[in-house]
Amino acid sequence: MSQDLPRLESLIGYQLKHLQSLLRARMEEVLRPLELSTPQYACLELLRRSPGASNSELARGAFVTRQAMNTLLRGLQERGLVTRPSTVDTGRARPTTLTPEGEQLLDEAVAAVAGIEERLVSGLDEDAQRGFAEAIESCIEALQD
Repeated sequence: MSQDLPRLESLIGYQLKHLQSLLRARMEEVLRPLELSTPQYACLELLRRSPGASNSELARGAFVTRQAMNTLLRGLQERGLVTRPSTVDTGRARPTTLTPEGEQLLDEAVAAVAGIEERLVSGLDEDAQRGFAEAIESCIEALQD
């Protein structure tokens, strides 16, 4: 029976998971000297693009639970990289913003991660890179609700 199955390494889902695992490992390597994890980096990047984002919005964008994001934000706040009000007038969302220190560290992290992304697609010409990005986007759209 197992002789009839395709090789695991030839399955697209397996290849994507392998790629994601390698990408995350390489990102962790370059972020470690900055004392950032990949979810922390994602959070800072999201805040640069959406200042004042809520805990829930950040959690969705960084692919972590709300509880994990709350812990992550506390750590970033203790390091002086983000600010959050202790209370808010309405609702429960506590908008988070980057501090100047957070902006500076994020600039360093972006440069480090850019090297990994360049390495990721280094074997592809511009047309192949564009096609790869479009194919990934198409796959994401096909599976999103």
